[in-house]
Amino acid sequence: MTDATAASQNDASGTASNGDGSGLYLVDGSGFIFRAFHALPMLTRPDGTPVNAVLGFSNMLLKLLADARAEAVAVVFDSKRLNFRNEFYPDYKAHRPEPPEELKPQFALIREATEAFCLPCLELEGYEADDLIATYARLAQEAGRQVTIVSSDKDLMQLVRPGVGMFDPMKNKTIGPDEVFEKFGVAPDKVVDVQALAGDSVDNVPGVPGIGVKTAAQLITEYGDLEALLANADKIKQPARRQKLIEFAEQARISRRLVLLDENVPPPKPLDELRVREPDHQRLIDFLRAQGFRSIVSRVEMEMLKDGRIADGAGSSAAPTSAAPAAKDPAAAPSGEAGERPARKTVLNVPEVRYELVQDADTLRRWVERARETGVLAVDTETDSLTPATATLVGVSLSTEPGIACYIPLAHGSSTAAAGQLDFDAPPPPVQIPTTEAMAILKDVLEDPSVLKIGHNFKFDHQLFARNGIAVSPVDDSMLISYVLDGGAHGHGMDELAELHLAYTPIPFKEVCGTGKSQITFDRVPLDKALAYAAEDADITLRLWTLLKPRLVDDRMVTVYETLDRPLVPVVADMERAGVRIDKKALSDLSQSLSIRLAEIEKDVHALAGQSFNIGSPKQLGEILFDTLKLGTGKKGKTGAYSTDSSVLEELAEQGHTIAQRVLDWRQLAKLKSTYTDALQEKISPVTGRVHTAFALAATNTGRLSSTDPNLQNIPVRTEEGKKIRRAFVASPGHKLLSVDYSQIELRLVAEMANIQALQDAFRDGLDIHAATAAQVFGIPLEQMTPDIRRKAKAINFGIIYGISGFGLGRQLGIAPGEANAFIKTYLERFHELKVWMESIKSFARQHGYVVTLFGRRCYMPGIQDKNAARRAFAERQAINAPIQGTAADIMKRAMNRMPGALAAAGSNARMLLQVHDELLFEVPEAEAEDAARIVRGVMEGAAHLGVPLVAEAGIGDNWEEAH
Repeated sequence: MTDATAASQNDASGTASNGDGSGLYLVDGSGFIFRAFHALPMLTRPDGTPVNAVLGFSNMLLKLLADARAEAVAVVFDSKRLNFRNEFYPDYKAHRPEPPEELKPQFALIREATEAFCLPCLELEGYEADDLIATYARLAQEAGRQVTIVSSDKDLMQLVRPGVGMFDPMKNKTIGPDEVFEKFGVAPDKVVDVQALAGDSVDNVPGVPGIGVKTAAQLITEYGDLEALLANADKIKQPARRQKLIEFAEQARISRRLVLLDENVPPPKPLDELRVREPDHQRLIDFLRAQGFRSIVSRVEMEMLKDGRIADGAGSSAAPTSAAPAAKDPAAAPSGEAGERPARKTVLNVPEVRYELVQDADTLRRWVERARETGVLAVDTETDSLTPATATLVGVSLSTEPGIACYIPLAHGSSTAAAGQLDFDAPPPPVQIPTTEAMAILKDVLEDPSVLKIGHNFKFDHQLFARNGIAVSPVDDSMLISYVLDGGAHGHGMDELAELHLAYTPIPFKEVCGTGKSQITFDRVPLDKALAYAAEDADITLRLWTLLKPRLVDDRMVTVYETLDRPLVPVVADMERAGVRIDKKALSDLSQSLSIRLAEIEKDVHALAGQSFNIGSPKQLGEILFDTLKLGTGKKGKTGAYSTDSSVLEELAEQGHTIAQRVLDWRQLAKLKSTYTDALQEKISPVTGRVHTAFALAATNTGRLSSTDPNLQNIPVRTEEGKKIRRAFVASPGHKLLSVDYSQIELRLVAEMANIQALQDAFRDGLDIHAATAAQVFGIPLEQMTPDIRRKAKAINFGIIYGISGFGLGRQLGIAPGEANAFIKTYLERFHELKVWMESIKSFARQHGYVVTLFGRRCYMPGIQDKNAARRAFAERQAINAPIQGTAADIMKRAMNRMPGALAAAGSNARMLLQVHDELLFEVPEAEAEDAARIVRGVMEGAAHLGVPLVAEAGIGDNWEEAH
């Protein structure tokens, strides 16, 4: 098979280009603002101003200017809500809601962004942006220029014609006559007639009642245009349709006037003044930096570096990629023309990509040699499942510079053969390098300390290579770099980051493998599709790394990344690969027991209700509680059904309504059964006989790990059912489970961070912290402490960390909110350092938009400046808790990173299996259990040296519950 190269796959991915540089691009600024606002996650700059729409808009302009060879570009805006259409139809757009509060401050910023790019802003009082676009499209076409309207607005589709096209930048999709016909069922010049009949509820265009787009298209196709249709309305066969067309004929004519764009608006600027000008790069960079858009700044600086506007390495915050080495001979060029290598490529503007399918060992060796010459290698893997501990490695993709990548298929066609399926019509398996041979070739470079490997969520790939005897090192992870930089401000998946930082939409997985019942595994994907998808992943990973890595220095986040998050990748990968043994019979027995109890509760509930109904149906439950039993008035949601969430049921239960408490009991048991006793049995790997959870390294705002598929971090600790589930997590024969967890680490951190001397002394003296707190707050000597007073102090201790209110504390303690508020007030008066610290944290968060852990991690607080008091108060509570929880997470990571070395140095065979909040779970040979406990405790207690001691408590047992 010959090499397959995905050439000419432009980074613009469909950006319309006029080619000869004579074109005009008209950007629908008003329309794009709203689309970007709703498409991108909420982001704020340090002063709390929302900027997600500004980011999307700036990314779009930067990409447009880089990709489109246009002579002229203009950004067009609406001026005011009212325009000439309101003069003859006052209700036009009358029902449109006000823009969201978070969007309003971005309107001015987007105009400022346009000016920073040195692009003209066009708007004209009394007219809509669409009218200006129509006018300039006509003027440009009359001047012999091609026109591209940058928008997806259906109202602009009437302008599509030879010489005038549309481009949707958010979908990287061109819109021509075919796309217009697909949407409206008619050619572009008939769109206004279809819209006149169908109307538009969003813009309050009335149309003709009962006629939609499909029917309107049929009528216009049959009669030619609106006037011809109305003139022949009495000939329509359907009586109701005939009557509507006759009755609402004038309304249809008014609707046509409303949707028809005015192509003869007085132009605010002459066409010649729309020519593209060289931007003031410093002004642009200053604007982008003020918004916190460091990635875009890096891209602008790289363009300046490429074009020689700044010296190489002088002030640039972006690291340019290495020039690719020239091939030694024509056959050695991995793809494209022999020896063709530009002197420099940038992430921003790669004219074309060259992706090569590698199907023989010699070609793979050339790629390995290229990686050694460049010193960097982006790596990605493709598998037949999302469980790396058991998945088959289907292929590997590599990239050595932006735009240059390859895909090495290894096991395509394997699933059919493995299943023993005989399909005589199927093509023979493709030519592929045997996996063992490919791994042998890749091993040297993947383990070469002089070549930096780059992955995205490399924890997954690490396990696959480890199973093939390869210990990949050193590694950078673009996902974790992004996470360290921006935390919970947005997601860190490759697709989202590509949209956010590269203004690029990667090939969706569903386009390659399908969806639902028709979805196929990757080993069945044709090689041409596999190449385009897989090589792109490695390519994008490298581009993201090139942009994001320099920001670690700019943002002073190198230490967090280098000492906490990056070294955790192999540690957690090994934990996932190890898995944990499950007693399937114990779970099965517990599941049956829960089924019996659920049936009993269901019987009780039906008796209390006086009738049978589906307890699992919120709608039916609400009707029983509030309509049949009249237990209060109830609150209905948007669907018209009563709310029956836990807070509603808990309130009813507190009022003495037994049925509400029984439903709560039923829900708790049903969740345990479905989430754990049933689901865990299905999650046991048939290959290893163990459950392999996945730990998300970039999913929380505070740096904590989260467990998924299955989630092992939410198993109840104190309930009897939760304890029984934990008993099903067992040690292998000849082994014990070792559980070690930090004692009251968050309270210790509060004492440290707020510098509360009384609490620090209590911890240093080894006192019962809750009793000591009660003694301080309530003035009761320790020897006279009652369990009830200690319980109240404990509730306040932990409640303060999470910003508990008087109402919440009162509910928890069963006392009046006023009494609870008095407790909180007394607590803060006694520990006045805490109140000072809390206020300083909130002030810092308001000023910077984030809070910081003791180890420098930033936890972003997007709602800290919110005008909505409830959302702002929630963000303030988060701001207080985040540095505490985040510091605890950082300490746990420090301990986990040191653990493998400490165990190895002691000759211990203990394996770390799980991390659950403040706890680590190990499996260890029985004879080594006590020694392992001593080592683990030492590592955990020595992970940080604070003014208060860290204490770790260990337990050993045959199962998790026994060890905990």
